[in-house]
Amino acid sequence: MDLTQGTQEEKRARAKKTMLWFGIGSLIMSFSALISAFIVSSKQRRDKDWLSNYELPDAFFISVGIILLSSLTFILAKRALKLKNRQMTTIWLLTTLALGLAFVFSQFVGFGQIIEAGHYFTGPTSNITMSYIYVIAGLHIGHVIVGLICIIVVIYNHFKQKYNSNNMLGLELAANFWHFVDLLWLVLFLFLYFFSDRI
Repeated sequence: MDLTQGTQEEKRARAKKTMLWFGIGSLIMSFSALISAFIVSSKQRRDKDWLSNYELPDAFFISVGIILLSSLTFILAKRALKLKNRQMTTIWLLTTLALGLAFVFSQFVGFGQIIEAGHYFTGPTSNITMSYIYVIAGLHIGHVIVGLICIIVVIYNHFKQKYNSNNMLGLELAANFWHFVDLLWLVLFLFLYFFSDRI
């Protein structure tokens, strides 16, 4: 596709979408590097500093369902906007925001459960395995917070009636990023779950 063709508005839309995909690509590489470091460390440190049969906190399991449900509500919000149903668009956007906040809360509950199990991020009771899990989940939370900010901006613009069935670029960009961070957590969770030696 020639990015130079079309109206100025179409060119700006393509440019923004391209920038988003470049950003997502860089995030994929970053988390891939972190997962690779986790794997390499596990092979090199089969000692007391590496916990090979760790248990993920129960809250992390709940968070998977919450964030996947939030992707569904964002899809429903977009569909409602296409059908020119502004009231349902508002409801689904606010529901997505609430689920995103619930996800962040569940993650911090999960951190609390890890601490209750005696695993701290640093200090004499810490180990490399759980420190990696803190870092992986913590970095993901950071990107979820970015996604939540995007959703808040979308909700604000929606109330300002900046979107309609023919103009929903901002909502689409936010939705694509949100679906990415949702899928990212599912992949990270499954990796951490099945990597444990207890499986």
